[in-house]
Amino acid sequence: MRVLGLDVGSKTIGVAVSDELGWTAQGVKTIVIDEERNQFGISEIEAIVKEYGVEKVVVGLPKNMNGTIGPRGEASQKFAKMLEKKVQLPVILWDERLSTVAAERVLLEADISRKKRKKVIDKMAAVMILQGFLDSQM
Repeated sequence: MRVLGLDVGSKTIGVAVSDELGWTAQGVKTIVIDEERNQFGISEIEAIVKEYGVEKVVVGLPKNMNGTIGPRGEASQKFAKMLEKKVQLPVILWDERLSTVAAERVLLEADISRKKRKKVIDKMAAVMILQGFLDSQM
């Protein structure tokens, strides 16, 4: 069963997908969105769901360090509800505290240039979110 992982921001959505066994997460792409115009890349996500045969979606939930939900977390919750209606699949919110920090660290350790890091950081954060979820299921 494949699982889709999403790191939802205000300008982009990082996308990752699991292997068929649900063991590992691989980055797929970064979708450019426009939150102010309510353009969330839903049709692109639906195409990825079909292409990979996804059966479940994990959306990163950015919590504050004290565990409370702030404006970005509320936006992710709203997005998750909208997505669940569109794709007709279970959508799980997953605590993503520090996922972008972890992704940045991995890319720095791999000696990726700042310019290239900017292009892949959201996709890498989606991988971190999805891998955390997959690891919790084992």
